[in-house]
Amino acid sequence: MESNFLKLAKARYSCRSYEARAIEPEKITALCEAARLAPTGCNKQAQRLFVIQSPEALEKIRRCTPCHFQAPTVFLICFDKSDLWHRSWDGWDTGYTDIASVVTHILLAATDLGLGTCWVACFDPQAVIREFALPANLIPAALIPCGYPAQGPSDRHADRLPLADIVKFL
Repeated sequence: MESNFLKLAKARYSCRSYEARAIEPEKITALCEAARLAPTGCNKQAQRLFVIQSPEALEKIRRCTPCHFQAPTVFLICFDKSDLWHRSWDGWDTGYTDIASVVTHILLAATDLGLGTCWVACFDPQAVIREFALPANLIPAALIPCGYPAQGPSDRHADRLPLADIVKFL
């Protein structure tokens, strides 16, 4: 049985080519709302989003990564390290885990809205901090170029390991 969610998950791909047209403000708001609704450790909601759209801000992000793909919008996803949940016995925190949840929500919501995205980890965090004058408590964790796709998924998109290779029933 293929649910609507599985259809959406299969439709989502890493988009690396975008049309120049801007994303409508209501779609940007919907993506921000999807990020706000993402589960986070102890519901601390330490995610902080920057919606990069101005020519000046897009130029700054292009100095931080080769993987901007000329997208008309880039989401800079950070976490506030002062707002994280920490595990008591070893101090591990939920920063990057929370961001993975937030990013996944944005990626799937964008696909649902007819937009393309790419989860980018290939960026210089120190350059992002400098370019956007981020305070010390904000840690840049992900970039998401976003826009209307100029082309479809790569030939490798459907390449997935069989379930038997990644799932073990105990």
